[in-house]
Amino acid sequence: MRYLAAILIAAAAWGQSVTHWHVKIPMRDGVQLCANVFLPGGSGAYSAVLLRTPYGKPDQPAGGIQAFLRAGYAVVVQDVRGRRHSGGRFRQFDQEEADGYDTVSWIARQSWSNQRVGMFGNSYPGIAAWRAALSKPPALKALAIAVAGGDEYLDRFYSPGGALRLAHRTRWMAENYTPPGRPVADFRKTVLWLPLRTADIAATGSRVDFWRAAMDHPSYDEYWSARSTSARIVHAALPAHITAGWYDPFLESDIDMYLRIRRAGKPARMLIGPWGHSPGQPMQNGFFGGEPMPSPRMAEVAWFDAFLRAVAEAPASVVRYFLMGANEWRESPAWPPPGAEMTPLYLSSKKGANSLAGDGTLEERPPAAPGVEKFVYHPRNAAPTVGGALCCNFKLHPWGPLDQRGVESRLDVLVFTSARRKRPLDIAGMVRAVLFVSSDARDTDFTVKLVDVAPDGNARILNDGILRLRYRDGLHKTSPYTPGEVERIEILLGSIAHRFLPGHAIRLDVSSSNFPRFDRNLNTGRPQSTEREMRPAKQAVYRSAERPSALILPVLRGG
Repeated sequence: MRYLAAILIAAAAWGQSVTHWHVKIPMRDGVQLCANVFLPGGSGAYSAVLLRTPYGKPDQPAGGIQAFLRAGYAVVVQDVRGRRHSGGRFRQFDQEEADGYDTVSWIARQSWSNQRVGMFGNSYPGIAAWRAALSKPPALKALAIAVAGGDEYLDRFYSPGGALRLAHRTRWMAENYTPPGRPVADFRKTVLWLPLRTADIAATGSRVDFWRAAMDHPSYDEYWSARSTSARIVHAALPAHITAGWYDPFLESDIDMYLRIRRAGKPARMLIGPWGHSPGQPMQNGFFGGEPMPSPRMAEVAWFDAFLRAVAEAPASVVRYFLMGANEWRESPAWPPPGAEMTPLYLSSKKGANSLAGDGTLEERPPAAPGVEKFVYHPRNAAPTVGGALCCNFKLHPWGPLDQRGVESRLDVLVFTSARRKRPLDIAGMVRAVLFVSSDARDTDFTVKLVDVAPDGNARILNDGILRLRYRDGLHKTSPYTPGEVERIEILLGSIAHRFLPGHAIRLDVSSSNFPRFDRNLNTGRPQSTEREMRPAKQAVYRSAERPSALILPVLRGG
C-alpha cells in the first residue's frame, strides 16, 4: 500500500505528460533513428527509461509506458535501425550494441535528463537492452528485462540438445522479414519445407542472411560464441530485474543471466511466473488459479525507483517463483532453491510401454530384469507438438500445459506413469532424463516430456526436451554414431517449480520427435540443413540395473 501511495503522489506531482513525436536521434555513422519521447510534465530533470523495438513504437503512451510516466520517469521508445521510421538496414541484433550506446548517450545530453538511464523490454527489446549494456554507456544504470535471454544459439535458434527451434524461428522470420504487401507465408508449408537452408524463401519469398548463417552453423562454434551476450555480461553487469515464464522458450537463458549478474556481484532479482512469452498474462486454458498474479511492470518500476531515482530501498536479490500445482508464490535466495535433491524414477514395463495402451511405469528402483522398449520413428509422420514452451502465435501453435493424451495414443510414443501420489511432491530446479538408447540410423533424435496426470486422466505437459544424437557429447562438435551401439544420453527438460498433488501421477513420455517445435531429424546422418531425403529409424530404449534409464527430478526436502 505504501508503494501504491507513492506512485499516486508521484502521478499528481508530475501532472500532464508531454510527448515529442518522431524525434530523430543521430548514430555515430550518421544514420538517424526515430523515437517518441514522453515526458512526465512539470519542471526539472528526470531519470529516463529506454525501450528499443523492431515492432514499431506506439503512438500513445499506453500500458507499461504509462506506468513509468505516472512514476515520474521520462520514457523514450525508439524504432531500431532499419525498422518502421528509423533509417539504415535492419540486421537482427548485430547493431544493437553500438546503437544502444549512442541512444543512451543522446538521452544523457538532453536538458530534461538527469543522466541516469534504465533500459527495459520484453523479448527483442530486452535483448537490445542486454546488448546495449555490453557497450557500457556511462549513463546506463539499471535494467528491467523480460523473456529475452542472453545467448543467440540457445535462445533464438537451437535447443540445449542441438535441435532447431523450427516453429518459433520460421514464424518470426515470416512475420518480420516478409516485404510489405506480400502475404505472410502459410505456416505449415514453411515448417515442412526441405531443405531447411532455403526455408527463408518459403517464409519470406527471399533470402534472409541471419537464417542462412544459422543453417551454416548448427554447432556452437565461434560464430555463436562471438554473438553471445551471456559470455560477456560479467564484464558489463548492471543491477537487473529479470522476468521469465515457466512456458517461455527463453526460460533457461533468463535464469542463466540472473545467475551471471549475481556472480558478477551486482544486484539482481528474478520473477518466474506461470505464463508464456507474455509476462503477467495467465494461460489461456485457465489451468492455474490460486494467488493473484503480480504485475511485472510495477516490479520493474520499483526496481528503477531504487537504482535510478534512489527513492526506494533496493529490493532483495532473490528469485520469486510460482509453484505450479500448489498455485502459490515463493521466494528463494538462490536458484535452484536450497534443499533440492536429485531423485530418480526408473523406467519399467512388463509387456511394453508403447502408447497409453502399454503398461510403462516409473519406479523408485531399477527393474530387476533387463528389458528394452522399441518403436519406429518416421519423419514423414512425426509426433505433433501439443503445448509446452512455444512462441509466439497461440492460434498457430498453442502453448502451455495442454493435454497430451492425443499424442500419447501413438505407438511411437513410450509412456511411463508412476503410481498415484498419496502425498504432495514438490519439485524445483532442473529436470533431466538419462536414457540408454540405440538406433539403426546414423543420427536421430530422442525426445522426452514431463507430464502431470490428474485423477480424471488429463495429462498436462510441464516441460520437455530433445537430444540430437550427434550432439550427445556436447554442442561444440558432432560425434559420429555407429548404428546399433547403445549410448547413454542425458536430456535436459528445463527448470520447473511444481507440486504433484495427492491423486496425481508423474508421467514421462519418450519419443523421437516434437514437431514443429523442433525440426524433424531426417535420420540420414548428413547435414540437416541441406538434406532432402528421409528414412525411418528403429529406436530402442534400454532399462535394467546395468542400464538404468530414469527421469531425474529435483525434489524439495519435505515435499
